[in-house]
Amino acid sequence: MDKSLEKQLGRWLKAQQYACGPFLKLSVLLGVLNGLALVGQAWVLATVLQGLIIDELERQAFIPHMLAFATLVLLRAVIAWLRERVSFEAGRRLREQMRAAVLNKLERLGPAFVNGKPVGSWASIVLEQIEDLQDFYGRYLPQMSLAAFIPLIILVCVFPINWAGGLILLGTAPLIPLFMVLVGMGAADANRKHFSALQQLSGHFMDRLKALPTLKLFYRAEAEQRAIGKASEDFRERTMAVLRMAFLSSAVLEFFAAVSIAILAVYFGFSYLGHLDFGHYGMGISLFTGMFVLILAPEFYQPLRDMGTHYHAKAQAVGAAESLMALLELPEPLKRGEQPLPGESIELQARDLKVLSIDGVPLLGPLSFSLAAGEKLALVGPSGAGKTSLLNALLGFLPYEGSLKLNGIELAELDPAAWRSRIAWLGQNPQLFHGTIADNLRLGQPELTEAQLWDYLQQAKVADYVRALPDGLAHQLDEYSGGLSVGQAQRLALARALGRQAQLFVLDEPSASLDSQSEQLVLSALWQAMAGKSCLMVTHRLDQLDRMDRVLVLDQGKLVQQGTFAELKAQPGLLAQMLDELPLAVSLDDTPKASPPPIAAAAEAEAGSDSKPASESKSESESGEER
Repeated sequence: MDKSLEKQLGRWLKAQQYACGPFLKLSVLLGVLNGLALVGQAWVLATVLQGLIIDELERQAFIPHMLAFATLVLLRAVIAWLRERVSFEAGRRLREQMRAAVLNKLERLGPAFVNGKPVGSWASIVLEQIEDLQDFYGRYLPQMSLAAFIPLIILVCVFPINWAGGLILLGTAPLIPLFMVLVGMGAADANRKHFSALQQLSGHFMDRLKALPTLKLFYRAEAEQRAIGKASEDFRERTMAVLRMAFLSSAVLEFFAAVSIAILAVYFGFSYLGHLDFGHYGMGISLFTGMFVLILAPEFYQPLRDMGTHYHAKAQAVGAAESLMALLELPEPLKRGEQPLPGESIELQARDLKVLSIDGVPLLGPLSFSLAAGEKLALVGPSGAGKTSLLNALLGFLPYEGSLKLNGIELAELDPAAWRSRIAWLGQNPQLFHGTIADNLRLGQPELTEAQLWDYLQQAKVADYVRALPDGLAHQLDEYSGGLSVGQAQRLALARALGRQAQLFVLDEPSASLDSQSEQLVLSALWQAMAGKSCLMVTHRLDQLDRMDRVLVLDQGKLVQQGTFAELKAQPGLLAQMLDELPLAVSLDDTPKASPPPIAAAAEAEAGSDSKPASESKSESESGEER
C-alpha cells in the first residue's frame, strides 16, 4: 500500500472517533487511574519487604500496609473491568454509526450503484470490515495515550529515588515502538490484501450459490467448486500472512522488554554487591529502591507491549478503511429535494431528457414525451434500447440531464421518500423476502390490517392459494421465493403493489416470466387496479399494446416512434417491423390464443401452471438465455 494512502487512511480513521462519544477519553482516564494504583501497590510492597528483611520490624506493624495492598488490588480489578466495558462501548458506538452511514450511503447511491458489486462483497464490507474496526477504537487508540502517560508516571516516581534506573528505563523505552514499526511495516498492506481476498471470496461464493441450478444444468458445478477452492486457498494464505506478522511483532516486543528488564536487574545486582556505586544521589541503594524500581519495570514496558499487541488492530483497521472511505466519500450523483408531490393524480413531462449512469456516462436520450394523468403508456424496443434505464431515472435511481417534471415539479427537487410512496412497482422477477406472507405484503405499508391484506390478495387472484396454506398469512416463505411458482410469486408481489394505493404504476415486463394462464390472471388484476391511474409499462409482449393509450418506441437510447398502437402498427417503422417478426420471435406460450373464462383460467392456473417453483423457473430462464 502506498505510504501516502496509508497515512490518509489513518487520518480518516482518527477523524471518525467522534462517534465514540466520551468513552475513548473515559477509557484513557481509567487506564491512568489503574497506573496510579499500580504505583501505590509497588510502593506498599517495597516498603513491606524493606521493613521485614532489612529493618526486621514486627509483622503486625505491616497490617495497615497489607490492607492497603488488598484494597489497591481490588480497586485495580474494578478499574480493569470498567475499562473493558467502556472500551467495548466506544467500539460498539463507532460500529453502529459506521454501519448506519454505509447503509444510508448505499440507499442514497441507489440500486444501480449497488448492483455493480456482488451481494457477497457488500456483505463483507458491512459486516466483517466494519466489525474489524472494534479493536482499533476500543483498544489501540486508548492504548496510544496510555503508552505515553503510564511510562511518564513511572519515570516521575523513579527518577527522584534513583536516576540511573530512570535513565535505563528512558533509554530502552524507544526500542519497543521502533522495532514495532519496523516489524509491522507491511501489516497494513497485508490486511488490505486480506480484505480484498475476503470480498472476492464472499462475492464469488454468494453468486455461485444462487446460480447452483444453472451450474448443474451446464455441468459447471465441479469447475466452480475448484474455483471456490482456489479462492479459499488464496484467502487462507493471506490470513496466515497477517497472523505471521502479528506473532512476529509480539515476539520481538517481548524480547526487547525482557532484555531491558534484565539490564535493570543487573544494575541493581551489581550495586548490591558493591561493584557499582552511582545513581543514588549519595544515599546508597536500599532494598526499597531496588524492589520499587524492579516491580515497576515490567509495568513500565507493559503499555508499550500492549500497544504493539494492538498494532495489528491498527493495520487491520487501515486495511478495512480503504473500502469504507472510498464508499463514504464517493460523490452522490443523485440530487435530492425536499418538496412533496402535490395533487391526487400524477402526470409526467420529459423535455430533452438524458439519462446517465452513476459514473456520468450517457445511457439514453435526449427524449421528449409526456404522460397524462390516468394515461397508460407503453415502452417497447429491442433489448438494450434503454427502457429499464428510463424507469430507473424516473424512480430516482439514476441521474439525468434535461427536464423530468412530475405535476410541474422537477424530479430532482422532490422528496424521494414522499415521491416513491405514490408509486407501485412490479418487475419481471418478483423479490419476496424470507419471512411470512404478511410480512412481505406489509413491506411498503406496515400499517395494513389483515382484512386489507386479504382484500389485496383477492384482487391479485391469489387469495384462494393463501387460504389453502396451513398457516395462511403466517406461512413462511423461503429465500428467493422458494416453494412458490413464478405465477404465485408474481401475484403476491402484485398484491403488495396494490397495497401501496399508488397513483402511478411502474411496470417492468410484469408478465415476462409467466405462462399464458398466469399472465392472464396477473394482467387482469393489473387492469382492474390501474383504472383511473397512470401507468408506465415496459414490455416485449407486443400483442398487449392495444390496451395501452400510447406507445413509445425506443431504439439504441433514442425515441424513434410515439403514438397510439393503431397508428404505429400502420406506419412503417421499428414497431411494424417487430410486429412482422412476432411469430418468429416469441414462444408458443406467447402467441395470441382464445382466452378461457376468468374462473376457468384461475382454476387451470392454480392446478397446473402454478406447479413449477419460482426458483426452478428462474434457473431454466437463465439456462435458456445462455443457450
